[in-house]
Amino acid sequence: MTYAEFQERAQFATAELLAFAEGRLIANAPPGFAARLPRPPMLMVDRIVDIRRTGVRGRVVGERDVHPDDWFFDCHFAGDPVQPGCLGVDAVWQLVGFFCAWYGGLGAGRALGCGEIAFSGQILPHDRMVRYEVDIRRCSTFPDGGATLAVGDASVLVDGTPVYALKGARVGLFRNLADVDHRAAASRDNDGLR
Repeated sequence: MTYAEFQERAQFATAELLAFAEGRLIANAPPGFAARLPRPPMLMVDRIVDIRRTGVRGRVVGERDVHPDDWFFDCHFAGDPVQPGCLGVDAVWQLVGFFCAWYGGLGAGRALGCGEIAFSGQILPHDRMVRYEVDIRRCSTFPDGGATLAVGDASVLVDGTPVYALKGARVGLFRNLADVDHRAAASRDNDGLR
């Protein structure tokens, strides 16, 4: 799809999110467009069912189907399988970062933190679907600094029941990160440890 089509879309299917993770979704992305979702198994969203904006505010809603054989149930915990709470928080960050790119931000994404997180339930192997409802309180682009920043509040629901609440989930896209050669930097860092 074209970049203009990407910004006009209100929903994204699994195949499109996977293509975004691989950097193949947008045929004519502008220079500096480097945002990506993580690839499976770290991709915690199967589809985006609603994404919209009104000025600097917006909303993004994603869903993920729960499978009894999801990789994390086998190791967290033996005999007491539960999805790690941090993966639900990461799903919210993934959606906020995707919103930044869809909003028009350039650069590579990074989670920047979260104000408050409260858990009132859990995600178990017999559950069917997790829904992430994120209200973007503010998304702003800072051209001189080369950044786009978004802050959102989220509700995480499993089969319609709220299980997590997040306030102030923050993600940024940074143009200077898009040019970093991480392998070369890691090699230099490792050489200094020897």
